[in-house]
Amino acid sequence: MEKLASREKEILQATVHHYVDTIEPVSSKTLVQRFGLNASSATVRSTMGALEQRGLLTQPHTSSGRIPSPQGYRHYVDCLLPPPATTVQHLESELTNLTLRWAALDDLLWIVSKRLTDFTGLMSLITKPTRKKSTLREIRLVKSGERLLVMLVENSNQASHLNLRLPPNAETELEAIETWTRQQLSNSGNGTLDWNSLPSQLHLSGFLLREAIASHNKAFVKNEKNSVFHGISRLLSQPEFRDGQSLKPLLELLDNKPSSVVPLPINQIGQILIGAEHPEQALKNCSVVQASYCTSENEIGQVALIGPMRMTYSTARAAVKGVAKHLTKLLS
Repeated sequence: MEKLASREKEILQATVHHYVDTIEPVSSKTLVQRFGLNASSATVRSTMGALEQRGLLTQPHTSSGRIPSPQGYRHYVDCLLPPPATTVQHLESELTNLTLRWAALDDLLWIVSKRLTDFTGLMSLITKPTRKKSTLREIRLVKSGERLLVMLVENSNQASHLNLRLPPNAETELEAIETWTRQQLSNSGNGTLDWNSLPSQLHLSGFLLREAIASHNKAFVKNEKNSVFHGISRLLSQPEFRDGQSLKPLLELLDNKPSSVVPLPINQIGQILIGAEHPEQALKNCSVVQASYCTSENEIGQVALIGPMRMTYSTARAAVKGVAKHLTKLLS
């Protein structure tokens, strides 16, 4: 990301803070008066123009002040984010009173989701923990009477076992099908098998193995009902979404596939997706702040806040990280 001069940083940060607070385009005069900038209004206006040329600020109307652009929010989040407000400590204090002793997981996630929304004023979404998808590395086959034991070895040092009924005449294919799968996995490097290249003489055992692996994988596909969310009304009350039409795609996404609102982060620390950075077009006018939590069985869930790009990112990030940390503690 292109570096900014100290004055540019100060003015970009002040513009973001003003717009988040007021949802009003800001002028150079207002910035000087409100934030006590050590510069003249003309100097600030010139710097704002330079930030606009870099794509970090934008002017909604020719006669109005400036507001942050999505790129401006990104630079702010990556380089200028201040510490969260001390009010986050109140949320953390509330979370310490939550326990699984008297509540089922569904109830716990619902309570946490509601508290997260009440605290931030944003919509919250929490996915239930699910097993992280692993890459298939090796398949081992062992005949046991009329049954076939299949061991699926994955890159996370985990192994799954399948117990299948062995069809008549398939026993003679086992050594060859095991050799074929080993070659396939070695060639692909990503855990996939090209079933179209399966030799015709191995179709009997190949069909059995293919169906078994497909069924096994479906067992770990995230159930779309395994998400809880709260605060849709908070989104609709935001000035950016006053007409409701811009939120229609997001509401349809929540009805059909809520987990896609929180794509898996590159790492398990978390992420902030701003506007068009989100892979779902339905969130092009929103920002998603999320963090991961895990269980003792190495299952992963996501905690997220969804709102307009005009949000208090430092508080939102601290809140989701705090919730994720507490859920990890409860479920480990």
